[in-house]
Amino acid sequence: MYQFKNYSIIVLLAIMFTNISIRVVVPPNNPISWDTFGYYLYLPAAFIYNDLGLENKEVFDELITKYNSTSTFYQVTKSNKGTWIMKYSMGMAIFYGPSFFTGHAIANVLDYPADGFSKPYQWALVANGILFFFLGMFFMRKVLLRFFTDKITSLVLLLIFFGTNYFWYSTYSAEMPHNYLFAAYAFILWQTILWHENHKRKNMVWIALAIGFTTLARPTELIAILIPLLWEVSSKESFVQKYYLLIKYKSHILLFAFILLLIGSLQVIYWRIYSGNFIYYSYVNPGEGFEFLWPYTLRFLFSFRKGWLIYTPIMIFALWGFVSLYRNNKGVFFPVFIFFIVNLYIVSSWSCWWYAQSMGQRALVQSYALMAIPLGFFLTSLSRKSISVKSIFSLMIFSFVVLNLFQSWQLTKSIISADRMTILYYFDSFGKTKKTETNDKLLLVDRTYKGLEKLPDDQKFNHTVIKIFDFEEINENRKDNYSDLYAFTGSYSFVMDSNTLFSPAFKMDYRDLTKHDYAWLRVSVWVYPIHPISETLSSLIVSFQHKGKNYKYKGADLNSTKIKGHLRLNQWNKVSFDYLTPEVRSKKDNLIVYIWNRGKKNIYFDKLTIELFEPVDK
Repeated sequence: MYQFKNYSIIVLLAIMFTNISIRVVVPPNNPISWDTFGYYLYLPAAFIYNDLGLENKEVFDELITKYNSTSTFYQVTKSNKGTWIMKYSMGMAIFYGPSFFTGHAIANVLDYPADGFSKPYQWALVANGILFFFLGMFFMRKVLLRFFTDKITSLVLLLIFFGTNYFWYSTYSAEMPHNYLFAAYAFILWQTILWHENHKRKNMVWIALAIGFTTLARPTELIAILIPLLWEVSSKESFVQKYYLLIKYKSHILLFAFILLLIGSLQVIYWRIYSGNFIYYSYVNPGEGFEFLWPYTLRFLFSFRKGWLIYTPIMIFALWGFVSLYRNNKGVFFPVFIFFIVNLYIVSSWSCWWYAQSMGQRALVQSYALMAIPLGFFLTSLSRKSISVKSIFSLMIFSFVVLNLFQSWQLTKSIISADRMTILYYFDSFGKTKKTETNDKLLLVDRTYKGLEKLPDDQKFNHTVIKIFDFEEINENRKDNYSDLYAFTGSYSFVMDSNTLFSPAFKMDYRDLTKHDYAWLRVSVWVYPIHPISETLSSLIVSFQHKGKNYKYKGADLNSTKIKGHLRLNQWNKVSFDYLTPEVRSKKDNLIVYIWNRGKKNIYFDKLTIELFEPVDK
């Protein structure tokens, strides 16, 4: 009697149907938005507006307003030359290429705006995400069938899709890089297997192209080179054999290196033309960056804010599967395990280790194409256990899948937060189907202020005045800046003119400022203008500094329309604003408060005050 053996094909089709259904039923409002807008921007800039240097930036500002693509144009940075540079490298734009050209053709045929962002471009990008999702699952199935039975392969496919946050990043956020990079990693694995079997040049070319474009999308993905480099290396003897194998096929290796350099040169050429430098670091905010000496690995894995194993617990079994993989196939264990450790170290070293608005730890999603192998070995080992053991683990696996799907749904309804979760809020919202506004106080502080920050009046704070500059003690090195002509309190004020750019500054390390994860500051100064404000350009500045470089830099410009109308000549005026501390990169980062003067006329200041408001311990 015939027994059907291709369950994995049925599973693949069912997964595809589910993915497409969700994309159709819950389409994104505008998939070309936020980070995706930045990845995609190369395409319309190059092929529609002929303006990769964004010389006519106002054109793109108008498009952002028209399509509501982003709240601020953070996707570009300004170089020392004064030119605008794309923040992200161009690899994702190449992955988006098929959708852009398809959308452009449709827009012209159907008489939509051929501006790179109208509905045809958006629909095409959604379709492109579905295509890459299919390619990722297709090649992962081919890889898994080299190691496992069709049933185990089917189960792994189901668990990777329904049981991990890849479900979220292949449906609700499929335009983000992770869906595309997952497909790239599955393809790299498949071509690596083929090259080690037949040593054909075309397979090495495919490996080089996949690694090249993956690295061009996210430079840290260069570690994908560890997969073909270490494949089948499990001992000193196998290492020597691999060395001689690479020597034997050195023409392949030289071709690989040439392709990799050629692809990388695309970004270098862009940087050179538009920034004047061969290498341009676009992450200019000093508040974020790699902390390789002090990675956040434990929080990355276990924090209730965004811990990988908290929000994707099924991957515990993939980690467990490394034991079985080591026992059964060391030649695969070492490249996969070493890749996982190196990748975990890199992604958990990023100072913003929670990776902003996301479902779980999005930085690991693409690595599931590799982690599927130890997961398969775990399931294979489990299949040999007793009925009772299989029943217990099956119940756990099923529970983790349900949890992942339910929490993904909760995130769509804002029942759980994409970046502000705490352990208290996690358990308070666990299993709930409605958002409880009253329990928002259990979340981390909301830092998404738009416009003016204001100290909440519905919360309790401990108030401390941490510094008052009354300018009564004259600094002999700057005695010309102390005037007894006008004073708000005491006998002296601080006078600034074109020869004095900065007032005395207040500095304090965050660790000395507060023990909490946030605090509010209220800074104020009394101002006495004797000349028109347009001639006395001054600002009250508050910032944090990491190694002397500013981030979350805010100021009250005394010449702004918001303040100018309130400043009266020849009398004292109070200027004040509130400031929420940022998520500091290091507890050693310091607060700095000062007055910056850019005017030519005399202007007087007194009683510069810094007040601290710390949340009351619950």
